[in-house]
Amino acid sequence: MTDPVLEVEDLQVEFRTEEGVVKAVDGVGYALGKGEVLAVLGESGSGKTVHARAMMRILDSPPAFITNGTVRLGDMELLTLDEDDMREVRGSRVAMLFQDPHTALDPVFTVGDQLMELLRERRKMSRGQAREESLALLERVGIPDARDRLNAFPHQLSGGIAQRVMVAMAVALEPEVLLADEPTSSLDVTVQAQVLDLLGSLVAETQMSMVLITHNLAVAVGLAKRIAVMYAGRIVELGPARDVYTTPKHPYSAGLLRSIPDIQVREERLPGITGSPPNLLKLPTGCAFSPRCPLADDRCRAEVPAYVEVGTDRWSACFHPEEVQR
Repeated sequence: MTDPVLEVEDLQVEFRTEEGVVKAVDGVGYALGKGEVLAVLGESGSGKTVHARAMMRILDSPPAFITNGTVRLGDMELLTLDEDDMREVRGSRVAMLFQDPHTALDPVFTVGDQLMELLRERRKMSRGQAREESLALLERVGIPDARDRLNAFPHQLSGGIAQRVMVAMAVALEPEVLLADEPTSSLDVTVQAQVLDLLGSLVAETQMSMVLITHNLAVAVGLAKRIAVMYAGRIVELGPARDVYTTPKHPYSAGLLRSIPDIQVREERLPGITGSPPNLLKLPTGCAFSPRCPLADDRCRAEVPAYVEVGTDRWSACFHPEEVQR
């Protein structure tokens, strides 16, 4: 990829606990183009959110420690910036949209106060300018009766409206990259679609790049250009969204696809993935997915598969990529 906006290489994060060391992120790497949406997909505990928080450097340390890797935003290395410089980068160049808006918003301040504080502090606006810009931001993200919402407290907002407020705050400083961490998981299906449409429109309008963290492959395919599938802290498959959806090259990706309900097929039980995600304190020998994998053989149970190219812009960490069936 020429001139990527964001480059992540060999990112490793561990949690040092009383029970032992947990490798929550183990060698994650990818590049993100200008205006591109990359979906990072996987079950809970796969390392999706931890890798994003590591890039923003908002992990609690201890117990979390970034032990290796680089995160380059243009010509800037984020992992080696001092905290004052990193504080300036957050929001203005890379922003994060959190999963639950009602816990991310401060309950004792109005929506307007929180937006205005951000604009006055970071864009040095007067109070009047900040109020008008806050109103414009709420209107931009499609909030009805935006002027009245400025005076509302977070508990007075529905989940969908609160998440739109969070989107407004995330894009207020016009970041180059938005890290969206499960931005619709706490919303009902109809509102999920509205928020995803909003994010897609903002990306198209501003050419902002976005890393969309989700456990929902259908959501990922609908919005993302490429998909990275994570399992046990590693990316096990990366490729164009439609290709991953139609012809997965890792058994875990295929299992996630089979677990998506099909309204045209009536089944008593979804064909989900057998077993449970591994205990990261006691990973199995060989491929971490082997205990749950229908293709696993003795080699899979003895060796960790390398992450290799398996087609045009397709990568997989599997010994049997061509045997995978959707």
